[in-house]
Amino acid sequence: MLQSQKIKELRTSGNLAEALELAVADLEGAPDSIYAKRNISWVYYAMLKKHAEESGFDAFMATLELIKKLELPAHEKMLFNNIAIPLAKMFRNIAATKPIDYTKANLLFESSKHFPFEKPLLNYSILLGGLQKAFKDSAKYLEVIDWWDIDNLRPEDYLEEEFNGRTIMALAEQVYISYAKHLEIGKPLDQYGNNTEIDKPKIEEFLPKLEELIEKYPMFVYPPYFKAKLLIKLGNDDVLSSFIPFARKKKNDYWVWQLMTEIYKHNQEIVFSCYCKALTLKTPDEFLVKIRQNLAEILIKKNLYDEAKTEIERILLVKEKTQTKVPSKVQMWQNSDWFKNAKPFNNNREFYKNNCKEAEEILFCDITQETVAVDYVNYEKQIVNFVKNKNKNGFFKYSGLIEDPEIGDILDIRFAEESRENQYKALTIKLSESSNCEAVKIFTGNIRIIPSGIGFLDDCFIDKSLIEQLVVQNDEHIKAKALMSFNKKKNEWGWKAVKIKKMQ
Repeated sequence: MLQSQKIKELRTSGNLAEALELAVADLEGAPDSIYAKRNISWVYYAMLKKHAEESGFDAFMATLELIKKLELPAHEKMLFNNIAIPLAKMFRNIAATKPIDYTKANLLFESSKHFPFEKPLLNYSILLGGLQKAFKDSAKYLEVIDWWDIDNLRPEDYLEEEFNGRTIMALAEQVYISYAKHLEIGKPLDQYGNNTEIDKPKIEEFLPKLEELIEKYPMFVYPPYFKAKLLIKLGNDDVLSSFIPFARKKKNDYWVWQLMTEIYKHNQEIVFSCYCKALTLKTPDEFLVKIRQNLAEILIKKNLYDEAKTEIERILLVKEKTQTKVPSKVQMWQNSDWFKNAKPFNNNREFYKNNCKEAEEILFCDITQETVAVDYVNYEKQIVNFVKNKNKNGFFKYSGLIEDPEIGDILDIRFAEESRENQYKALTIKLSESSNCEAVKIFTGNIRIIPSGIGFLDDCFIDKSLIEQLVVQNDEHIKAKALMSFNKKKNEWGWKAVKIKKMQ
């Protein structure tokens, strides 16, 4: 039996000590033989697998060094590609220890860089998974991923996976998000990480890749969020248009509105409204301390001391419950005269509701606002019939968007794109400050009342009920606010008065 075959049989049967003994002897007899090197390299590979399974870090590193000393040519692809698997396993072992031993992780990474892995390849992606686990919270993360190179991701790396009945985020999305996080945090300038420096050229280099990911994989939820964070760091004016689609999807998460305050940091009224919106959402109180503190500061500046004290007392409850330190600024407020005299409410829910509309409108600021007139209101079902022009009219629910609309009101409204049989979905509604609406017209002149009791002013129809309500006489001088109206009997558009007023 050939020596190489004996070594292989011993190795595959698990007799690694005997296999190693034969392989060492084989190599000593022919130190320059590629076959002898290949035989022992596969024994070393089997040892790597064993050490990785047993979390034997020192033995694992020693074995890697033995493989390096063989100085195998790059065309030994099968071995190098297989080494990626136990490497990934060892990185995961390191990541499983708390706290992570970054000295070990860094040593293993530096050793891994020696091997000419084939890429893109499944095994190389498996190695990335191990690196992601070990370095995702490390200041070395960008260096690690730059070495691996995200251009080597395979199409399969962009797919979600199922594990133990739960969905795991695609590896590609994990890496892009972590990379963006580290770019946004910046590079530490001292060993404690207290001071950081933003690498703007690196952000500018990464953004096109992130944008391509967002375009190709719109199902990935979080990349647009991190794109917005990076654009904020660059001071880019395009940040809002990039962030809005994401914000719509995640509008019920408080931190979306927290980020919105960063985007609108120069507009304090919008910042104020965004804090109010964040506090309308169902969120554990311990996550809201900073938001409540920031809102309280604005409320104090507005002399809304009762509302401010309400927020501060919620902060104090959380700090008591979690047994954590009360922020120094909150302590200062507690000792102020206004705090002692203020009377807090049970909660500020109604206050949030009344002040979050401006924030909510931001979500749809990229949708064109349309001006329409209220034609009819069903208060019981909270439905408005509207008319914009001869080509667009219908109805929508107004619940939660506007209170007590009236016939004849002119509204500025944003509609969702989809509609069904004249049924529309309103996204934002507010009373219009403009009187310029195609569906509204003002008529002035002398009314003509016919025997049936209805009236006309030029081509404007005036219902009998309006005439009787105001006790208008035939030929009396009036002013009428009219809406565009479709006459089904005549199959034509005309004008119908909704309000009339006597003129002197």
